[in-house]
Amino acid sequence: MSGNGTQPFAAERFSMVESQLRQRGIRDERVLRAMNKVPRHEFVNQQNWNEAYADHPIPIAERQTTSQPYMIAAMVEAAQIKAEDRVLEIGAGSGYQTAVLAELASQVFAVERYASLAEAAQKTLERLGYHNAKIVTGDGSLGLPEVAPFDAIIVSAAAPRIPQALAEQLAVGGRLLVPVGESEQQLLQLVERQADGTTSVRTLEGCRFVPLIGEQGFAA
Repeated sequence: MSGNGTQPFAAERFSMVESQLRQRGIRDERVLRAMNKVPRHEFVNQQNWNEAYADHPIPIAERQTTSQPYMIAAMVEAAQIKAEDRVLEIGAGSGYQTAVLAELASQVFAVERYASLAEAAQKTLERLGYHNAKIVTGDGSLGLPEVAPFDAIIVSAAAPRIPQALAEQLAVGGRLLVPVGESEQQLLQLVERQADGTTSVRTLEGCRFVPLIGEQGFAA
């Protein structure tokens, strides 16, 4: 996949990968390479460029945020994405995680609730050369059944429970990463679809995300 040909903030990006990701236990070299390549500053307002690679979320439009780099890396690593995978992202936001996924997977589909964010993120992705990623506006809690199944689904917003619609859109062997809990604090859960059609659930770590608004999420 293609990214930005220039190298602004290259030192900051490398430092982010080494100090925030590798030293905190991220081991998947493909994930580390992807996050060392994607220009995170391109996905936030220019006034926030000086903190684009800092160890915290960054506010974006519509009172949303671009997630902390470590949490993105932890979720993407847990999803075990292979080069041939089709991936669904829920809550595209700025499009930064979409770009990371596009570095790793064959196809990435993303759902974003806010049309303004979806349009801006798609433009940024296209400008940077990520032509294998498509963002649509809609209710992310319902997924994208018209293009399912997916090998991996990553939900970048908190749900009160595992959305059944998303679990049903997993391919056999597929992985769903979703923060589950109250609106202020959640546990990151990994759902895997078994060969017999059943799913297994494993809790990974505590986290905090903005709420997933939708039919199988929180009420608006």
